[in-house]
Amino acid sequence: MKFGVTVSRFDEIDLAVQAENQGYDFCWVWDSPLLRSNLWVMMTLVAERTERISVGSGVAIPGLRVAPATANAIATINRLAPGRTFLGVGTGNTAMRNMGQLPMTVADYAEDLRVIKALLNGETVDYTAKGRTHPVNFQSLELDYVDIEHPIPIHVGGFGPKSQSLAGELGDGLITGIPRGGSIPDALANVQRGADRVGRDLDGFETTALVNMLMLNSDETLASPRVLQEVGSSVMVNVHYLYDRFLEAGASPPPFVHSIWDEYVDFRQRRDANRSVSDVHASHYGHLDEEEARFVTPELIRSCAIVGQPGDIVEQLTELEKQGLDGINFIPPVDQQYDICARFASDVIARM
Repeated sequence: MKFGVTVSRFDEIDLAVQAENQGYDFCWVWDSPLLRSNLWVMMTLVAERTERISVGSGVAIPGLRVAPATANAIATINRLAPGRTFLGVGTGNTAMRNMGQLPMTVADYAEDLRVIKALLNGETVDYTAKGRTHPVNFQSLELDYVDIEHPIPIHVGGFGPKSQSLAGELGDGLITGIPRGGSIPDALANVQRGADRVGRDLDGFETTALVNMLMLNSDETLASPRVLQEVGSSVMVNVHYLYDRFLEAGASPPPFVHSIWDEYVDFRQRRDANRSVSDVHASHYGHLDEEEARFVTPELIRSCAIVGQPGDIVEQLTELEKQGLDGINFIPPVDQQYDICARFASDVIARM
């Protein structure tokens, strides 16, 4: 299994360097313009400061820029870190909603992926914008301003069947989430359906999951104050996602939130009456919103996170690997990330 870290702020570049020295395999960089530092600048800094670790977006949102610009950006990073660059993409759960916009539709997502993939493969592809369609390709490649000679894998982010199927159709990998993306066998079945639709072979395809991780000390319970501060923010990201889906499409909540759902919906309706709905995304993977702390119950933590002492976590990850999961990433709170990532490396990665 491969292990990753995530950086999102200028002051976190040293975390990628630390992670490389501690045996992590890849580094993701966020793409949330109103919450974190610029994606491409951050990836450039990580690429320049590291030598071995793979560097990629986790995830880039195609809807924030035109498809040729995304292809150019990742191919430019590949010029700095040839052979260890990848492009992770997603529809924009946090990035788009934080701006009051909806995530990309699957149709728009697929179209951007089609263009990006073709350009990175050195092909000429029809590109449509503002009602005009024109064949485009990378030109003047003799100037070495990008690198498309070394392959750039595209890892397609998807929590639902359609996006996961799209990964099988167009991607070199899937980025899913636990529990939002369903079980690993179900996600891989969706990937296979997409591959079958276009007659693709999935040899070399990688499946990575964003997980919530909680390493317990020997004397701790899930009600410990430290536990709440360490995993509360990442657990609530799952609830925010489900609430957004409920508002936008009337989606029913999954069983793991049933015990808090009615109370949480009432809380959000009252609080959001006096502020923007998008404000809730400001706490994502940064801090636990104090008003939401009461919803982070031990039952919700256990449903949303990989929990236990290091030996327990090794067992759970080994089982996920048997199910077909190739890698994981997790995002600790910003004020604890160096210590948590170091502990995970010594207590878990070293034992895998």
